[in-house]
Amino acid sequence: MSEVQGRSVTILGSTGSVGVSTIDLIEHHNARSPGTYRVVALTANTNAPELAAQARKLKPEFVAIADASRYGELRDELTGTGIEVAAGAEALEVAAAKTCDWVMASIVGAAGLRPTLAAVRRGATVAIANKECLVCAGDLFMREVRSAKATLLPVDSEHNAVFQVFEVEQPNAIEQITLTASGGPFRTWTREQMAKATPAEACKHPNWSMGSKISVDSATLMNKGLELIEAHHLFAVPPERLSVIVHPQSIVHSLVAYIDGSVLAQLGSPDMRTPIAYTLGYPNRIEAPTRRLNLADLGQLSFETPDTVRFPCLALAQEALRQGGSAPTILNAANEVAVEAFLARKIGFLDIPRVVESALSGCDAPGRAPASIAEALTLDQVVRDYTKRRLAT
Repeated sequence: MSEVQGRSVTILGSTGSVGVSTIDLIEHHNARSPGTYRVVALTANTNAPELAAQARKLKPEFVAIADASRYGELRDELTGTGIEVAAGAEALEVAAAKTCDWVMASIVGAAGLRPTLAAVRRGATVAIANKECLVCAGDLFMREVRSAKATLLPVDSEHNAVFQVFEVEQPNAIEQITLTASGGPFRTWTREQMAKATPAEACKHPNWSMGSKISVDSATLMNKGLELIEAHHLFAVPPERLSVIVHPQSIVHSLVAYIDGSVLAQLGSPDMRTPIAYTLGYPNRIEAPTRRLNLADLGQLSFETPDTVRFPCLALAQEALRQGGSAPTILNAANEVAVEAFLARKIGFLDIPRVVESALSGCDAPGRAPASIAEALTLDQVVRDYTKRRLAT
């Protein structure tokens, strides 16, 4: 089936890997059929030159950059284009609230919560690539989705795979959801080797091209833990019916087991343009210029049980999911600070889980889940401040 003609879109986080892949698809389809997709707004964190270049090509109505210090540079780059330019955190929410048919929410980290909510609250179709929204405020976020009657489409390859084979009409027939993990660049490394790992090595993912934060999360397996929490909220499945299996080839993206013994899986080459295309054309399928899967060429697919001794971040996330309450919010905030410190070479790779565990056990935070979005964001900041103080001592 073909996509809806003249669909208007906004991309939150357009200079990141998911945003760039989304733009690639838009340009691919507009080249074949001009006007298929019209871009309303674009946002970025700090990359003013790339954002300006995207805006000149796509001609949106509005662009916003989170880093207010880059406003002048962005404004100057777009002088004479007629494009409205804004800066700061609130400007991202303005972009998200612009009327359009479809929003890609791909801002990294908890910083994406408010802009994504702005899109949700106007009842938009939101393609969500920001798992942290659901980790730090999952129940609250899904309540907002239901209240606004928004359509939430998962973009992460694992959740997109589940979404494609999930029997919405028969949720009680689902026995288990299993998310696959590549194992990351350190799948076969010893802890002694990982202790010396550099940020460049951690960001060298064997199968996917991703931003630095998610690449490090994939290396620690924290990303898979965060995805378990996201899946819990997206599909309303209890923790005991969610699991992870390591699949180094990244061809099987997730599996859903049913009570009759059937196991349904979605397969595809590791290319984010496939799940993005599924959401961009939804409810229709659209063509994506991706490498087609040839199982005979692959020869075999392999699977392993994850090693939570070498990769304790996965176990920490699983325990946070079981505990519920404020634990997922604490986990996410501490992890973001720890990953940032590792990328800045202030701590070692194996210090990341230690920092997160310290915050989970030592941060003076309420055990209950945040009662509002404002409370979730306040808790997020409290944990960040606590974690930074601990790192400074």
